[in-house]
Amino acid sequence: MKYIYISLGTLSLILGILGIFLPLLPTTPFLLLTAALYFKGSPQLYHWLLNHKYLGPYIRNFRENKAIPLRAKIISISLLWGTMSYCIFYIVPYLWVKIILFLIAAGVTYHILSFKTLKK
Repeated sequence: MKYIYISLGTLSLILGILGIFLPLLPTTPFLLLTAALYFKGSPQLYHWLLNHKYLGPYIRNFRENKAIPLRAKIISISLLWGTMSYCIFYIVPYLWVKIILFLIAAGVTYHILSFKTLKK
């Protein structure tokens, strides 16, 4: 089971890192899942993740404060709406798909804004 936890944790870590750059792929939930899987599979990987210079703060801020840094909110919402706007206006030909994309973007924006803002 140890190797399964580590493998799934690594896959979750990769998806979390991709989520930093892809607007609709969430970063924090994947990193929280990675932490839980690494906790079960490898204490060394778990401590490495929590103490990582870039990834550790995502997990600590969310676990301790249930908050997202202001900079992360601004970047994620900007990338989300930039990508969705491009798809809605230039890529997707069907009105019903455009409406669905808009509703998804609005829902994700609401979800991001519903968390407290960590001013750092």
